[in-house]
Amino acid sequence: MRVGIAGYGLAGRYFHAPLLKGCGYEVVAIQTSNADRAGHALEDFPNAEVVATIEELVAHKLDLVVVASANLVHAEHAFAAINAGIPVVIDKPMGRTFAETAEIISAGERAGVPVSTFFNRRWDSDALTIKKVLASGVLGTIHRMDSRFERFRPELNKASWRENMSAADGGGQLLDLQPHLISTAIDWFGKAELVTSTVRTIRGGADDDAVLVLKHDSGVLSILSASVVVGAPGPRIRILGSKGALVINDLDPQEALLKAGKIPMGGKWDVPTKSKTFIHRGDSVEEIVGEDGNYATFYTLVAGAIAGTNPWPISNDDALLVAHIIDQARNNALHV
Repeated sequence: MRVGIAGYGLAGRYFHAPLLKGCGYEVVAIQTSNADRAGHALEDFPNAEVVATIEELVAHKLDLVVVASANLVHAEHAFAAINAGIPVVIDKPMGRTFAETAEIISAGERAGVPVSTFFNRRWDSDALTIKKVLASGVLGTIHRMDSRFERFRPELNKASWRENMSAADGGGQLLDLQPHLISTAIDWFGKAELVTSTVRTIRGGADDDAVLVLKHDSGVLSILSASVVVGAPGPRIRILGSKGALVINDLDPQEALLKAGKIPMGGKWDVPTKSKTFIHRGDSVEEIVGEDGNYATFYTLVAGAIAGTNPWPISNDDALLVAHIIDQARNNALHV
C-alpha cells in the first residue's frame, strides 16, 4: 500500500513511519515545511518525495494518508485527504474539540472515505495483559483503576509546541496524553462519564497537570493522571478488584525501541516487549507473564480494513467519546 505522511516530527518519524515500514507499506511522500525534518525524511526514505504542503502530498496516488502533524492542523490535513478520496489515519487527538472531531468524521462519512485515529496505546503490553487478566476473573469484581503518564520536567521546553501552544491551538497534556488514558480506560471498562477534573498550568505555558475521574457504566471508577510536574511518579497502572490488585510500574518498552531506530519488520518485534506485571493480595505479591505489546497490529488492521477484510481498529464512536470527555474536563475543571 502506498502511503503519505503529513508531518515528520516526533509522531511522524518515530511512531508512524517505522510502523508503516515494518508492516510493508511503501512510504511514497512526506509533507513537512521544516528543512531539518525534510532532511530526516530523505535520510529515512531516500525514494520518497518530500513536499511542503498537504495539497502536494494528496496529489500523489495514495492508498492512505497518515496525519502526524501538529494538532493545530489535524482537521485541515484530514479534510485535504478526505477531499482527495484517500483513507486517513489521524494521530491522537483526532480533533482539538468534540466539534472538530465530529466535523472530521462527518466529512469522511459524506465523502464515503474512511477516517480513523491512532490510539496505539491499546496495543501496549500493559493494555493487552490487562484485557487477558480481566477476562480471567482472577481479580474478582473491579471497582477502581488508576492509570497515569507522569514525568518530571520542571522546566518548559521552549522548542515544544505541545508545551507552549494554547489549548485552542492544540497544546497541553489534556490533548497530548489524556487521550491515551481515556481511550484505554473505555476499552477495558466500557463507556464512561466524567465525574470531576482538574486541568492546571504549573510551569506557565500550556496545561501540564491534568487529572480526570471517570465513572464507567460498568461501575468502575477510573482516575487518570497526565502530568509533567511529578517528582515521584506513581505506578503506570493499578487496578483494584475484590480478590486482588494488578500493578504495572513501567512504561511499555516500544516507544524506547522506536526512538532507538528499531522497526517491527513483518509487523512483529524480534525482541520481548513485555511490561512486568504483578498481582497483589495484601502482603502476597505474584509476578505473572505479561503479553508482548505490538503497535504494528494497528497498521496491519488498517491494511485489512482498506482491503475490506476486517473492521477499522479504532471505532469513531470511541474517538467521539474521548473528545467529549476531554471537552467536559476542560470546561468543568475544578480550579484548585
